[in-house]
Amino acid sequence: MQQLPETILQFGAGNFLRAFADVFVHLANQEGQNMGRIVVVQSTNSNRAQMLNDKNGHYHVLTRGIENGKKVDTQLKVESISRALIAQKDWAKILELSKSPDLKYVISNVTEVGLALDPNDRHTENAPSSFPAKLLLILKTRFEAQQSGLTILPCELVDRNGDLLLDLIVQQAQQWELDHGLQNWLRQENTWCNCLVDRIVSGLPERHPLLEQDKLLTAAEPYALWAIESPNGLDGFMTHPDIVQTKNVDPYSLRKVRILNGAHTSLVIRAIPMGIQTVREAVERDDLHAWLKELLFEELCPVVENQVEDAKKFATQVLDRFANPFLNHKLSDIALHQETKVQVRLVPTYHEYIEKFGTKPPLLHTILQEYL
Repeated sequence: MQQLPETILQFGAGNFLRAFADVFVHLANQEGQNMGRIVVVQSTNSNRAQMLNDKNGHYHVLTRGIENGKKVDTQLKVESISRALIAQKDWAKILELSKSPDLKYVISNVTEVGLALDPNDRHTENAPSSFPAKLLLILKTRFEAQQSGLTILPCELVDRNGDLLLDLIVQQAQQWELDHGLQNWLRQENTWCNCLVDRIVSGLPERHPLLEQDKLLTAAEPYALWAIESPNGLDGFMTHPDIVQTKNVDPYSLRKVRILNGAHTSLVIRAIPMGIQTVREAVERDDLHAWLKELLFEELCPVVENQVEDAKKFATQVLDRFANPFLNHKLSDIALHQETKVQVRLVPTYHEYIEKFGTKPPLLHTILQEYL
């Protein structure tokens, strides 16, 4: 894999991208799809870039959980990262890389908070603070080097994240009074993808034989989905059963919010008063498992099944994901901002069920009494 060129610039060295996008790139390279190698940019004060470079970018990912009703526990050595750079220290190297004809993609996970401008950022030769400003200067350098545009794949958990990132970058370009030709090039010659990502990455396990040699070890559930909205398709992008290219990512968001998140929030209302602490404990109880199954297949799926793909298959996967013996997903964590979550995840399903079937959904009606 060493001979493959550096084609991907990745903002974020955290567990999520290393157990998600970087695994997909590794697998694609192993299969001869030749996606290329990843240069990771670290913007935070952690020592992760140093740790990655000390190991030549290599680390292990454990895949642990339930898939198709069966227990999965495997490990993979991931070798898709070529090097890691620190934004504040290695900014000149990052700008140099941005001129490379080999570079094709930018992947990011800077969290929802990172998709914002910093009013104190100035247009100087140093790295700006905000991620959108950094990306703007990378693209500006590329524009001035007369290189082709890039495909931008934001993985932050924000609706229409590609549209938002483009808006922020154009806004920053206008504030800095940058060339109008650059602003047009940003919009027209780069591909801004709205992405929906879904995978639980639990991070460093407490105990594992690999921990001695690999401090970057991380663990993820078997389920993964990367839905990428690109109206004209991404030529040459890697293929994998868990990567979906679509003309509209919204149905995938709807499916996740109404079925997966809806089931989570329903369990909070039903199980916490019973003294149950985790999602797994809840579904291990026969009565709650039966209740959740009925809720998923009789009330949540029927409302959205004409708007999304594979609603019932997805609901079956949700039951597997909730039963993961390696995860301790606390109901108290899911319960944060409960009022807002109920209004987004469950109340619309309740009203649409009545509209569609002319009767109240019995299970939702019972648990939503205080929210309606």
